[in-house]
Amino acid sequence: MPLIFSRISLWRSRFRAFTLIELLVVIAIIAVLIGLLVPAVQKVREAANRMSCSNNLKQIGTALHNYMGVNDSRLPPGGKFDSYTGNQGGDWNNDEGTWTFYILPYMEQESLYKLVNLNTNNAVGKIIGNGNQPHAVNDAFRYAKIKPYHCPSDGDNADKSMHNYGASMGPQCNDGGCGADIYAPWCQPAANLNMGYGWSPGAGNTFNTAEVRGAFNRIGAKIRLQNITDGTSNTIFVGEVIPAQHDHYWDGGWAHFNGGASHHTTIVPINYTTYNVGGCTGTNSRGQAVAADRSARNWNVSWSFKSNHSGGANFLFGDASVRFLPQSIDHRIYQLAGCRNDDQPFNLP
Repeated sequence: MPLIFSRISLWRSRFRAFTLIELLVVIAIIAVLIGLLVPAVQKVREAANRMSCSNNLKQIGTALHNYMGVNDSRLPPGGKFDSYTGNQGGDWNNDEGTWTFYILPYMEQESLYKLVNLNTNNAVGKIIGNGNQPHAVNDAFRYAKIKPYHCPSDGDNADKSMHNYGASMGPQCNDGGCGADIYAPWCQPAANLNMGYGWSPGAGNTFNTAEVRGAFNRIGAKIRLQNITDGTSNTIFVGEVIPAQHDHYWDGGWAHFNGGASHHTTIVPINYTTYNVGGCTGTNSRGQAVAADRSARNWNVSWSFKSNHSGGANFLFGDASVRFLPQSIDHRIYQLAGCRNDDQPFNLP
């Protein structure tokens, strides 16, 4: 009998419970391991998102070239309005779509493209069907979510029909309307900078191809490959954007010419943060005061390229290549990459 009790005691001594101190040490070790693991997982996830984003731009690049292949080397209009009535520069309510709409057939979205009757005024607002105004079909088009138009790193708009890729109008002049045009000097640089370009119309609002600094503008200036005299491999076509930091984006606005798809200039540094506060100044979601130089309403700073990727953003060049440009890029080189006809040599980082 004593032998049995001694064995039981020995078993208990070998398999005794943890003390409170030992338990706290184990918990602390687990917490440290989690603390080390979570950033690593986030880093891997972001790397995957960045690659997916790059692939989206490659698909867009292929679609743009396929469009040009059947349209006499002409790029799709950055935007288009009121051409049906022949009243160019007239009614901005006659919306005929943006480049994101015109490349739909080359993005495996032809059925969506065919919903629009291009033979009517305000084409993207009038959908083929009974009476030409069927609400349900209209919403099916307006609120379509096109996966290649969305960067997975932009979680803020994952449930909305928006796009994360904007066409470049290059180093275009852009009056911000808020009295804080801090990047205006880059749209008409001093002669000693040897930029190779001069003045350009505000916001790129011109039908004159010669006055457009980049590859696109929002009102449909006709630009062909032969107008990209710096070479397609040296000219930005499309770059990443964050809708929440731009006042011309809204849910369902992906196809509309004035919905932000072509409102992006290179005069603003990459990843320059702005806040949509409703006016030239205001308060952001954290309760912090926002001055005009950080307001999304100030077009001189908000109509720019930016991403949620760390350190820079993805850009599609005219040769359909995709490059990640760091936000630390020399600003002069960035302008030359945005301009299609400056005739200045440069090397990208």
